[in-house]
Amino acid sequence: MIAWIRSVLASVVLTLGAPVWAASCNDPGGFEKWLADIRREAAARGVSQAAINAGLSGITYDPAVIRRDRGQRFFQQSFEQVSAKMVPAYRVQKGSALLKRHAGLLAQIERQYGVPGEIVVAIWGLEGDFGAAFSGKFPVIQSLATLSYDCRRSEFFTQNLFDALRIVDRGDLRPAEMRGAWAGELGQTQFMASNYYKFAVDFDGDGRRDLLRSTPDVLASTANYLRAYGWQRGGSWEPGTANYQALKGWNKSDVYARTIGYFANRISGGTDQ
Repeated sequence: MIAWIRSVLASVVLTLGAPVWAASCNDPGGFEKWLADIRREAAARGVSQAAINAGLSGITYDPAVIRRDRGQRFFQQSFEQVSAKMVPAYRVQKGSALLKRHAGLLAQIERQYGVPGEIVVAIWGLEGDFGAAFSGKFPVIQSLATLSYDCRRSEFFTQNLFDALRIVDRGDLRPAEMRGAWAGELGQTQFMASNYYKFAVDFDGDGRRDLLRSTPDVLASTANYLRAYGWQRGGSWEPGTANYQALKGWNKSDVYARTIGYFANRISGGTDQ
């Protein structure tokens, strides 16, 4: 009887036009039916059948992703703890060297987007160790599907799932290339799929927005993201400023926003803000 009632309620929800993720969640046994509904909704949202098939074929529910989601504790640490761990001397040295090596590219990016090179390089270093550690072991589309089906933040992750399929549809990446962190972050500066779809730019002009391999695309897309969140050209990024709020658009944690600014100042040789 309970299963019958659940089925009826799901049909009513879908009939009323509510998102498919409202029907059920967290039951691994219902994942395949839910995924079939996601396929239909993706098609209704304009994603090609080829991209849907490429992205969703073979996708399964991954309990390891849910365990990671429930175990997050990093930003319970203080700024002093996080900055000491994330901004060691070797990373400052490497960031300073890369700031000089890519000075021309970074100047071009700052002219276009208003974001200074030291901020872009700081994020590049914190998120993926300047590209050395950007790849992850989790298939991004499977992670997003699992988190979409989970009850905790279904709507957020389902939108990212649709945008991951749009990235495939646009021709930027193939599903097999899309491996990242457990929550679906992708590329050298760890974009969620929706941010990748909205803010990634083809700065090297090769016809693809490639945040896995193209340094110009990675750095320019990072600056474009911050500009979209209100970055003010020439402004400070100390707490309380518009640019600090833009950094919080990147990550809502005050500790992380302060760490970005601290790292940027270290690699540029400036004083800490």
